[in-house]
Amino acid sequence: MTPTPEQLAMGIDTVWVLLAAALVFFMEAGFAALEAGFVRAKNSINIIMKVFMDCTVGMLGYWAFGFGVMYGLDKAGIIGISDFFLQGQAEHLGLKIPLYAYWLFQAAFAVAVATIVSGAVAERMKFGPYIVFSFLATAIIYPLAGHWVWNADGWLAKMGMVDYAGSAAVHAVGGWASLAAILVLGPRMGKFNADGSPNVIPGHNLPLAAMGAFMLWFGWFGFNPGSSLSGLDMNIARVAVTTNLAAAAGGTMGAIYTMLKWGKPDPSMVINGCLAGLVAITAGCGSVSPVGAAVIGAIAGVLVVEAVGWVDHLRADDPVGAVAVHGFCGTFGVIAVGFFHTERGLLYGGGMELLGVQILGVLAVSLFAFGATYLVFSALKATVGIRVKPEEEIDGMDLAEHGIAAYSDVPNYTGAHPAGFPVGGHPAGGPAAFAEVPAGSAQWTSSKP
Repeated sequence: MTPTPEQLAMGIDTVWVLLAAALVFFMEAGFAALEAGFVRAKNSINIIMKVFMDCTVGMLGYWAFGFGVMYGLDKAGIIGISDFFLQGQAEHLGLKIPLYAYWLFQAAFAVAVATIVSGAVAERMKFGPYIVFSFLATAIIYPLAGHWVWNADGWLAKMGMVDYAGSAAVHAVGGWASLAAILVLGPRMGKFNADGSPNVIPGHNLPLAAMGAFMLWFGWFGFNPGSSLSGLDMNIARVAVTTNLAAAAGGTMGAIYTMLKWGKPDPSMVINGCLAGLVAITAGCGSVSPVGAAVIGAIAGVLVVEAVGWVDHLRADDPVGAVAVHGFCGTFGVIAVGFFHTERGLLYGGGMELLGVQILGVLAVSLFAFGATYLVFSALKATVGIRVKPEEEIDGMDLAEHGIAAYSDVPNYTGAHPAGFPVGGHPAGGPAAFAEVPAGSAQWTSSKP
């Protein structure tokens, strides 16, 4: 039987959304490589295990409760109350693709939110309590914020908030949840001096982190264009171009700004500059011009460098820069839509209405994510505890939590280095440097300019 035009269109859209879902899910490999590279060798298995748990336990949480909270029948613009465990067809959504395809795409987004937090709490959080948080993040915290923004009956959606693929619903939620988590958890041993000044504890493998960033960049072509939910929507080409330009501008400015600031371009800031541009453009990728995308990405590439320092001033320890990349730059990206939207933006004669909605919306989801995560972590801390013992932190999370080393053939795996071993590090607020580490040193150190 010859398919009708409607059936052909549905088939094309279904394949497109499934492909986009696969690309977004592949971003978890990028997160794993990025975070493993940014932490010390003795903690790299642990961080990868947390990413795996986001994909397993987190996926189940979104299936059981999260999708229903996010896209179920609306209650007062706040929460969904149907379609838990994928029971029902969610006819109220008016989907033009199968529900299962839509769910898979959305589930990949949900696990990304939890994974953002995994990097921020790296190197000192217990494995079990993290799994509890991962479940709650995908089952309740992210879906509630997502309901407000993306459910057609959500209170922010009704106000006209623009968040095309999730600078607010995904990245700001994950970023500000990360800040709450690390404030409750506390910094790693040796991160801050008695006077509050920070020491940078360098990751063990920047090339691995760079590979992870490239995987994330690649996956973003599913994350943003896939949010069209249609392979026949010609705007997906524009979305892909604006996404790419923002990443390029962010990475370029990360290199230029750190070279001007510290004398040499900082590789970690180039990596995070690209990611900052991607995060910032995610809200407006479907509604800004290529020039607007480049400007947004460039600003994000500078913002992320400064935001890392601001987080340090709070005495909050974020090993991978999750708060700076996702919290600060996600928030900026949402607000930027109010200026650069080609039809409703302030710079295009659209007035202040959209800008006001964008500010209100990102404040609402950010404060909610921060508050909810702070409560969850405080409750876990008061009951089962969230931090490993000092001796376990020194030995490394790989051995303490999993009984296995990522690099079992490397001498002194616990973090000690032979005398004269050069260890590269970034001093707080300064460029890369080297320090001589005495035999038996339990932690990586960095010199100061």
